[in-house]
Amino acid sequence: MTIFNLGSINADLVYRVPHLPQAGETLAARGFTRGLGGKGANMSVAAARAGARCVHIGAVGADGAWAVERLTEYGVDTRQIAVSNEATGHAIIAVDDAGENSIIIHPGANTALSNASLINALAEAQAGDFFLTQNETTLQAEGVRLAQSKGLRVAYAAAPFDAAAVQAVLPALDLLVLNEVEAAQLAEATGRPVSEMPVADIVVTLGSKGCRWYDTQHDVAKDYPSFKVEPVDTTGAGDTFTGYLIAGLDRGMPMEQAIRLASKAGALMVTRHGAADVIPDLKDVQDASF
Repeated sequence: MTIFNLGSINADLVYRVPHLPQAGETLAARGFTRGLGGKGANMSVAAARAGARCVHIGAVGADGAWAVERLTEYGVDTRQIAVSNEATGHAIIAVDDAGENSIIIHPGANTALSNASLINALAEAQAGDFFLTQNETTLQAEGVRLAQSKGLRVAYAAAPFDAAAVQAVLPALDLLVLNEVEAAQLAEATGRPVSEMPVADIVVTLGSKGCRWYDTQHDVAKDYPSFKVEPVDTTGAGDTFTGYLIAGLDRGMPMEQAIRLASKAGALMVTRHGAADVIPDLKDVQDASF
């Protein structure tokens, strides 16, 4: 089967600084790197590296050819990535010696995808394929409705969290993935616990504690502990988990097996510095000894 991922593509511009800049301060960076990022790109790379066929639906500017090339190198089908008049989305990330950061995100081309491009991208989709999206692009609700009408399994990663955006797609979802804070925010916005949301499968990630799966059709909740590692960088770990989870489900794994695979991939990811460029492949995950 195929995973169609409507998601962001960003350039992560990371500056190493002695401390986070204060208002009005000019600060010399000690180092600089440019990497591939964006929650959408991260999830596409994770799904592809987990062995799934993943078609990325998104947009870059004329300055984003390198990002498309890198996604292709990582095994993602990039034929449905449009080139926009807007600049490629980017994040300016300052990281200090203590590991604290401040981030400015410019969405750029991520908000420039046309409805016609979305329709064209899903033209080859078949019933039983997956449609995945997050909250860093436009056309999420339109994509979810179109995917549902074609019989796709619809998954939503509720980040960056916006209660209205989640509620707009909630009735059409088959799978909802969110973290503990986002789950609490959704419960507050809707006035009911996550376990009572109208979604068959809900996975709440709990950071170092692991995750919880709600099987709402059978009124069952089950916790899965995390793999114990020494983290060095949590960037992209949640995206790696989600990409691997959906890839596992797409390959026919039962939810429990897919969660364990995704948890192991996320644990391995936090032992690496970076985002999309360092997401582990399936062999790395299977060979990990923890």
